[in-house]
Amino acid sequence: MALPNRVRIIGGRLKGRVVRFPSVRDLRPTPNRVRETLFNWLGQDLSGEVVLDLFTGSGVLALEALSRGAALAVAVDRESALIRPLVETAASFGVIGLETHIEDARSFLLRDSRRFDVIFLDPPFSSDEWAWLLPACTARLADAGRIYAEAGRRLPPSGGLDVCRHGKAGNVHYHLLTHAQSSADETREVGFRPRT
Repeated sequence: MALPNRVRIIGGRLKGRVVRFPSVRDLRPTPNRVRETLFNWLGQDLSGEVVLDLFTGSGVLALEALSRGAALAVAVDRESALIRPLVETAASFGVIGLETHIEDARSFLLRDSRRFDVIFLDPPFSSDEWAWLLPACTARLADAGRIYAEAGRRLPPSGGLDVCRHGKAGNVHYHLLTHAQSSADETREVGFRPRT
């Protein structure tokens, strides 16, 4: 049985290391089984990728990404009580490539113009911020980028995104989203050749 306020990194060079975090309201670290599925979806190796963990909470998704070779993990949370121990944990693991921000998600997305290969989204279920959050993140997603989203309900395709994977564990729906393909992309994919 998992101990409260701690999770274990399940893959990569930091596999087995324990991440501890304080008690904060609405904090739900992604369970091991769901994280395993997520990183299977992402292909395990994130070498050279730049990831954004927008509601970082425990920070375990950012650390998992760095463990699997990500070049940079940007971790954002409005709770300074969560960011401080994450920085300390990363230092104790000898991790480089973690960038942290104590900031509201919307403010960060308005201020930061970088594009990311992977964006992790796990906002508090009570806030239901998807109407603005998915379109805002689509604008920050690299062309071949992917968004991982956890929600208390199944999310429909929206904001220029397709849901390419979906799973459910208890009351948690988890999704992998990508840029919606244009009809031209879809015709190429099925081997359509226009007449010349």
